[in-house]
Amino acid sequence: MEIFRTIVKESISPVKVDYSTPMLMAGSCFAENTGRMMQRLKFNAVLNPFGIVFHPIPLAQQLERLLSAKEYCADELRHDSDLWFSFDHHGRFSHPEQANCLALINDEFQQGWQQLAKAQWLFVTFGTAWAYQLKENGKIVANCHHYPASAFERIRTEADEICERWTATLTRLWEVNPAARVVFSVSPVRHLRDGAHENQLSKATLLLAVERLNKNLNTGYFPAYEIMQDDLRDYRFYDEDMAHPNAIAIKYIWQRFCTTYLSDDAVRVMNKVDDIVKASEHRPIHHNEATRAFKNACFAKIAEMQKTYPQLDFSQETELLNHCDSIGICW
Repeated sequence: MEIFRTIVKESISPVKVDYSTPMLMAGSCFAENTGRMMQRLKFNAVLNPFGIVFHPIPLAQQLERLLSAKEYCADELRHDSDLWFSFDHHGRFSHPEQANCLALINDEFQQGWQQLAKAQWLFVTFGTAWAYQLKENGKIVANCHHYPASAFERIRTEADEICERWTATLTRLWEVNPAARVVFSVSPVRHLRDGAHENQLSKATLLLAVERLNKNLNTGYFPAYEIMQDDLRDYRFYDEDMAHPNAIAIKYIWQRFCTTYLSDDAVRVMNKVDDIVKASEHRPIHHNEATRAFKNACFAKIAEMQKTYPQLDFSQETELLNHCDSIGICW
């Protein structure tokens, strides 16, 4: 039988992830989507403690800062357009009050540092090789925060520079946490604002950098970019902007990730957790005996899961079930 698609084969990991495995996921699209799914399904995963970041150099800087365990201080923040912010962080940390901005940054910094120090897996996604460099000090920023364009120089970082910086970063990581396994991926999101050709140059640079890192270091690679570009080579798998994967593509790549890294037991538990999460998101139209029976069955499933896996936090699902209303179906 003919197969009318290109099947991209990934290397199945001999070491598996389960529900006791601490992980940190950092970077752009693939890390963000996978990390959100891991958190939704109650895995021990911390996602982007600095917010989503696209370029490898500021991502390396962030990990090095976590490894230093040095929290941020007020004089590292900037102020513009009535907001306090950090060039190391995503805009979700920005705040009109300096103290609140700093608190948001350091709360997630502590979570990130504690997780990185014990993480058995670090999943890293590179998004683009195009960078914005502050003219005043030459630093590549994680986010421009609508700062004046005249303050930056736009550059494309070469594969050798990325490889050199990440070799130093991972050397430092393994001094602190020798057991950490590192897996790279390249985001399949097309950065078309850079230009079609420039986007291709950027992705090629990232792929070369990852290839050199994998050759020189004991790191791995998950082919999210190749799965999107070849296996899902059709615009029906893209969102309306024709650049981001849509929900179908994200689900498919997630399933490929699960096949590669999750243990059989993790998949079994994950499916049970997923049933509970979906049930908690269901909103009944009427409150009657059937509704009460449905809620009680959900509570029983939660209690049964927590007997075996007491580390799983179902407080959000419990609250949703206790406060279900009559606004219809939201899942």
